[in-house]
Amino acid sequence: MSHRRYDRSVFQSLALISQFGITMLVPMALMFALGWWLDGRLGTSFLAVTLFFAGALAGFGNVYRLARQIFRDRAKGRKESGTDGRKGG
Repeated sequence: MSHRRYDRSVFQSLALISQFGITMLVPMALMFALGWWLDGRLGTSFLAVTLFFAGALAGFGNVYRLARQIFRDRAKGRKESGTDGRKGG
């Protein structure tokens, strides 16, 4: 039976994509649920949609901050290791 050696970067990329998705969907779902509940309590019909879009904006902000942090950490790691991504000549 052969054992395959998997590249860790594939799994790290899948984990990162999953983290982006969760970071985006959780605020949207929570805000929509809050809006739905408030619509039921207050007898309105627009809060669920309004809060859904507010959650989407919050999710985009979270994804942006997460991506910025990841790229900052990667750039810092390259700088510390002495490789800046340029080809030597």
